[in-house]
Amino acid sequence: MSPVRRGSDLPIHNRLQVLRAERGLTRVQLAEAVEVNPQTIGALERGDHYPSLDLAFRLCDVFGLPVEAVFSREPFTPLSSRVYHQGERT
Repeated sequence: MSPVRRGSDLPIHNRLQVLRAERGLTRVQLAEAVEVNPQTIGALERGDHYPSLDLAFRLCDVFGLPVEAVFSREPFTPLSSRVYHQGERT
């Protein structure tokens, strides 16, 4: 299964690298879990390719998260920025 090339007008951002690191998974382990090659995981993490809908669901199943927690049209902000700026007043 081949990933779809990334578009510049409507990019899809993801948290794959962070989620993989949090769970202590290598690219090889994640690739085996979703039945793709490790190069595909690397390309997805770098944003070089979009996952197919089927692959996106399989990735989300590995992490036990809904699609919107892993993929977004908007860049994800670091969790630390939300935690540490939460108490500030504007």
